[in-house]
Amino acid sequence: MDQTIMTLSTDQYNAVYNVLSLGFASMFATTIFLYLSQGRVLPKYRQAIVISGTVTLIALYHYWRIFDSFVETKGGVGFNEAYRYVDWLLTVPLLLLETVAVLALPASNRKSLTSRLVPASALMIILGYPGEIASVDSTKLLWGALSTIPFLYILYVLFVELTRSLERQPGEVAATIGRLRLLLIATWGVYPISYLMPVFGIDGADAFVGRQIGYTVADVLAKCLFGLTIYKVAKLKSAADDSAYAASENV
Repeated sequence: MDQTIMTLSTDQYNAVYNVLSLGFASMFATTIFLYLSQGRVLPKYRQAIVISGTVTLIALYHYWRIFDSFVETKGGVGFNEAYRYVDWLLTVPLLLLETVAVLALPASNRKSLTSRLVPASALMIILGYPGEIASVDSTKLLWGALSTIPFLYILYVLFVELTRSLERQPGEVAATIGRLRLLLIATWGVYPISYLMPVFGIDGADAFVGRQIGYTVADVLAKCLFGLTIYKVAKLKSAADDSAYAASENV
């Protein structure tokens, strides 16, 4: 059981309650929008929109479970942080997959990128979990460092390998994908800060509250905002491929 739950002040409890509600509502609204909007892009880009909607749908389910777990702590039940890691294990590889899918690259390029990005992202999450539940700072730092290795590899693939593919994209698409990568890395940067709060001297209830707020805000940005940007890229590429589509959508 996570005893820090039992010592939350009213303000701290309400802060976590409200931010988890925000996460749930954001995932719900984005999922509906993406699934309903997939028909507004050309068929070859719809897979990326479906993947984006699936990411937020998976996150929606887990935020429901996280929210319930948090509410149940008032009755003395321990908070289950593992829900987040199960969510990330599923959604982080999909986030990278949707980035590749929306570019509609040749099959060989697409296969090469996904075969490297997806396993590395899963390994990053798996290695991070033992540190999340560790109560000793040295253990947390060890697993955090191990998790950083695949993270750095993902950065390399995104910023070196994917850049070569962007050279063949329309100008506005390439610029948007460039910003998309920066968004992904910036939001991912929130996770280790939240993860390492105990190492920074923030512990107990303060660490728990900070972790939940940090993780949730990062999730909303990395899944909802990211998914909506993928939708924008799909519309731009659809307009570049088909002038009739561009005229009908006023892109």
